Amino acid sequence: MLVNIHFFKQTTFSIFLLVGILVSQPLKAQVWTLKQCLDTAQQYNKNLLVSRNNVLIGQEKEQESRANLIPKVSINADYKYYADLPYQFMPQAAFGGPEGVFKEIQFGVPHNIAANLQLAIPLYNPQVYGSIQSSKIGSELIALQNQKNEEQLTYEITNLYYNAQILRYQVAFLEDNLTNAKKLLQNTQALKDQLLAKGTDVSKVQLQVEQLTNQREQILSKYGQVLNALKILVGIPLSQNLEVEKSIINTTAPVYEQAATLDMRIIEKQNALLQSELSTFKNSRLPSISLYGSYGVTGFGYDKAPNEFLKFYPVSFAGLQLSYPLFNGTVTRQKISQKKLEIKNKELQAGLTSDQTALYIETAHQQKSIAQRSVETTLAQVQLAQSIYDQTILQQKQGVASLTDVLLADNALRETQQGHVSALIDYLKADLDHKKATGNLFIK
Repeated sequence: MLVNIHFFKQTTFSIFLLVGILVSQPLKAQVWTLKQCLDTAQQYNKNLLVSRNNVLIGQEKEQESRANLIPKVSINADYKYYADLPYQFMPQAAFGGPEGVFKEIQFGVPHNIAANLQLAIPLYNPQVYGSIQSSKIGSELIALQNQKNEEQLTYEITNLYYNAQILRYQVAFLEDNLTNAKKLLQNTQALKDQLLAKGTDVSKVQLQVEQLTNQREQILSKYGQVLNALKILVGIPLSQNLEVEKSIINTTAPVYEQAATLDMRIIEKQNALLQSELSTFKNSRLPSISLYGSYGVTGFGYDKAPNEFLKFYPVSFAGLQLSYPLFNGTVTRQKISQKKLEIKNKELQAGLTSDQTALYIETAHQQKSIAQRSVETTLAQVQLAQSIYDQTILQQKQGVASLTDVLLADNALRETQQGHVSALIDYLKADLDHKKATGNLFIK
């Protein structure tokens, strides 16, 4: 989330965090634009790379489903040695005996060898076609979820980048205030040396300088934390130097056209997947037909002297196989009923998401409009407070204004600066939320 504006109101001088002018850094950091951060994250963010691998997995699963339509070929071999040959019953009538009387006889040879090449071709299988359709939709759904991950990453990086820019913006205010406070301390010390100011006056200004210095250190620390979080999302090492642009983006409110949000597109695709699964369950009641064939040899061997032999004979056949499910209990019917309820829930979810999106858009638009006017108003207030402060300093030099007047003018200036920073935060957050709600944050 963007920096909470309530943090600024805890104390008169709490200006939040900064970056900006890092004069204490031994190496000059490279300035990265927001676009550079987003482009780099597309290549190196680990969560995004995992998400893209999931897209590839979905595509492979789709190809796996389609492969079930390809003919299957297999080679089989079998060898059997009969220590005891199998028995068969022969009717004695075949040899002139009485009808209805049988005699057990052992047939065959001890060595039996079989080898064949089998081919199976699915001609029609509703389960396979349903699986192909579902896997195709599932692959498209994973691709949309990947885009959703990219959109969320864009939101988080933009959010952190704006935070860093705000901190730099605050530092500019803070550095100016610190410079003014140090000048005031020098002037007050000079007046004290001339017995024109009291020691308490010097202490008041010294306290102000120390407070501003402490605030700057806190801001620099917070800024470093924000940059580290940004580096993690971008996918670069924490040791790499990085700086954000000083200038805040143009606060002129752009107009965003309403586009289909990824949330709605994902729900629509999920509903399509449920419809495909429902159709597959219904079609499972249809018969499946396949063509199959086999070509091979069968070998027979005998190893007792003097009549040893091993002979092979060709064996081949082709046929059609029909499989028709007559009754499987009520399993299919229950699955169909469950899937219909899931579809109904998904339709309700789509309606709820549509209503929520409309609310988010309206709320973000209103907040952005208010924040934009607040940015303009607070900027004018900062300029006015700066003018009053400059005039008060001049009046103090002329002996017209007291140190108390200067400190009051300084406090008023910092309060208006904090108000301006808070307005910038509100605007940037509202604009980011508005862009996301209208489906314009990440367009691919």
